[in-house]
Amino acid sequence: MGKQTKAIINMDIKTVIKELNKALADEFLAAYQYWVGSKIVKGYFRKTVQDELLQHSKDEFRHAEMITDRIIQLDGTPILNPKDWYKLTTCGFAPPSNPNSIEILKQNLKGERCAIGIYNNLLKKIKDKDGNTFHMISHILKDEIEHECDIEAILEDIQVSKKRS
Repeated sequence: MGKQTKAIINMDIKTVIKELNKALADEFLAAYQYWVGSKIVKGYFRKTVQDELLQHSKDEFRHAEMITDRIIQLDGTPILNPKDWYKLTTCGFAPPSNPNSIEILKQNLKGERCAIGIYNNLLKKIKDKDGNTFHMISHILKDEIEHECDIEAILEDIQVSKKRS
């Protein structure tokens, strides 16, 4: 990492890397949870739910790439062993044991709400201390908020559809 880069980060860089690795663990687990859910989902709005989950999986993996790149820019080491995802995760992983579309959406909604809280807290920690990481996390948070809205909208559409039936 360059001298000027170090100079503009106004907090312990090891702390930033630690927080980013925790977020990285959550992103990898979320990407898989969305992906596997898209493969097994059944029930109401199946195709819509599959498409949405698959898109969210791609977004979560893109977030993992962004976080990994930033960790490396900070001369850190991203998580190297997937076993460590479980040790570092804050939001956890909920296997989609029930393939019902409503249940899978509710599971993922819970995960999105956790991610929103995590990223919002991280923004507060790094505000005015690491501008580049702040900008990246702001972008990821925007995506997570959109994911929550997407899932809520599909769940609402399902409820309206069920009432009409």
